Amino acid sequence: MNNDQITEFLKVAGHLFRPNPWHGVNVWDDKSKSVLNAYIEITPTDRVKYEIDKATGYLKIDRPQKFSNVIPALYGLIPRTYSAEKSAEYTMKQTGRDGLFGDADPIDVCVLTDKTIDHADILVNCIPIGGFRMLDGGEVDDKIVAVLKDDATYGHMKDITDCPEAILNQLKHYFLTYKEIPDTSKKAKVEITGLYGREEALKIIELGVEDYNDKYTAEYFTKL
Repeated sequence: MNNDQITEFLKVAGHLFRPNPWHGVNVWDDKSKSVLNAYIEITPTDRVKYEIDKATGYLKIDRPQKFSNVIPALYGLIPRTYSAEKSAEYTMKQTGRDGLFGDADPIDVCVLTDKTIDHADILVNCIPIGGFRMLDGGEVDDKIVAVLKDDATYGHMKDITDCPEAILNQLKHYFLTYKEIPDTSKKAKVEITGLYGREEALKIIELGVEDYNDKYTAEYFTKL
């Protein structure tokens, strides 16, 4: 099956069953590839870290939040993306480092909005404006930054340069500290090596799509 046939199959199946948000939802909501679909796993009001169960598509509790860190944006994944060889090769080229590898997860996305959305397990339409190049113990773990489509406060932003520095610092601080354990000398091996704009964010997403297709498209659809 080619990509158009797969998309049509998923559309028909979606009328009969709830699709797995990772495998059964299109990356883009429009043909021009300007409006991104994002599946939200965590909201700023959550005190528990939720994460999609990859096999079933249901949201599950990953772990209670033990400390005071609160995600300052809607947080989730980009459907039908994956971080593997191509994502890692690109990051090694951009950073000049060797031995990196994809984290074997969907590409993560933070969605900025001025609305209080306290319910996860939802799909939102958003516009990617940039991202953080993040490494977690040698794993490539990019965080795409997007704005909720038509949001009153953030909806006008087209690139990461439009985003207030204070907002970016909040996001950066969360990702650099949320795994740290107080009163220990052990530090989380998380680092943010750079901030990039919309064009590079689109590149990261496209590589994530290619990594996903390399791993899953043949596995799930060639026998249909």
